[in-house]
Amino acid sequence: MKAPAVPASDSTGAPSLHERRVRRMLLLGSGLTAVFCVGWGTFFALHGNRAIAALDLVCILLSALTFHLVQRGRIRQAARLLSGVLYGVMTFNAAYLDVPSLGVPRSAHAFLLGYAVVAVLLMRDEPPWLRHGVPLLFLCTYAVLASSNAGPQTAFMLPDSVRAPGVWINHGFVVALVYGALWIIQADVAQRNGQGRELERALLQGELLLYLQPQVGEDGRILGAEALLRWQHPQRGMVSPGEFIPLAERSGLMPALGDWVLRTACLRLAAWRLDARTAGLQLAVNVSASQFTQPDFVARVLARVAEAGIDPSMLKLELTESVLADDLDAVVAKMAVLKAHGIGFSLDDFGTGFSSLSYLRRLPLDQLKIDQSFVRNMLASPNDAAIAQTVVALGRTLGLQVIAEGVETDEQRSFLCEMGCEAFQGYLFSRPVPPAEFEAQLHGAWRPLVPLASTPLAGPAEGARDRQIEHT
Repeated sequence: MKAPAVPASDSTGAPSLHERRVRRMLLLGSGLTAVFCVGWGTFFALHGNRAIAALDLVCILLSALTFHLVQRGRIRQAARLLSGVLYGVMTFNAAYLDVPSLGVPRSAHAFLLGYAVVAVLLMRDEPPWLRHGVPLLFLCTYAVLASSNAGPQTAFMLPDSVRAPGVWINHGFVVALVYGALWIIQADVAQRNGQGRELERALLQGELLLYLQPQVGEDGRILGAEALLRWQHPQRGMVSPGEFIPLAERSGLMPALGDWVLRTACLRLAAWRLDARTAGLQLAVNVSASQFTQPDFVARVLARVAEAGIDPSMLKLELTESVLADDLDAVVAKMAVLKAHGIGFSLDDFGTGFSSLSYLRRLPLDQLKIDQSFVRNMLASPNDAAIAQTVVALGRTLGLQVIAEGVETDEQRSFLCEMGCEAFQGYLFSRPVPPAEFEAQLHGAWRPLVPLASTPLAGPAEGARDRQIEHT
């Protein structure tokens, strides 16, 4: 199982509670920034400081753009823009307008401290350099301004008569801002802890489901399936993998979830073995990095295979390139043991991570999987088409089967066939479905797959949203 790169959301695709809080914070922040800038812009315009008034106008426009981005659902871009605007406005105000005097201390810099706490929330889902860098930038600038009374003597300096009441107003606003941000952080932590306990309960009380998505050959014949984890919550309904997989990673439940998927998949293979129509199907199971690195991973896999009494060659483990990032020798050793027992391996999302021919030659793989991001754009992007073609050629050279995921149109399938791709997976053929529905497809209750090429099962908008989580 791999964590999808999608925002946390509920089963209906609606924003998560944390995202709704961030959304409200961004709307409030952009609104307050605009109000402050309107007030100060009017003040400076009336006092003849048109340059400062023009800067306030720019900040008002940027605040309006932030508001627009939030309304369009572009939360990450809005958070970055608002953080940049606030940093610039607060630093300029503290350094050039709120110059301390013997009678009145500087107070505008206190906003940097408050917004540093807010930035912790806004940057939570950003890359580490932004997640840590933005709050640190606010804090370091605050420390510099708080440690010095120096300031340039300019025509823009506010008189003490204006600054004196601002000391109380500014600090009062910052106190409210920090308290509100800390309350949200505490609520988020409590929510995460509660969700972690719910997921642990779901594992124990049978709320987890195993869905299957067909993997088909060039002739449309079903070759097997990929096992995909779903959570049927008793109150919330079907919970998005985009929400509970990252939660499982954070709470340390991924090895337990992975073991449940592996055990359930092996039992499904055991049931298939009893029917001639399903006995030859392979079942692919995603393995997370946290699961694979467990000391007893190999023993657990072999134990699940033995308990179910299945042919090991019918089980295929899909590894992402993140599994290979730490200790390649240890990875190869584990794979070699499992391979010796007949278990197959597929390298998932090939080309999106560390892709190196040096390690690829060492891994006992059976299959390469072309990532859906390349499949999605290859008809319009020569670069993505070239990458897909390279993966197919590389697979042939190394004697590996190549499968493409995220195939949604007949044009994509035909293009991949021309390249020499041997297998496919995606909404053109089927959504992830419950095992009974998957088996009905095999038993004649569903028509052959290839004729469906002109009528894909998901429309473009629906597929674009759902395909991001179909391989969780």
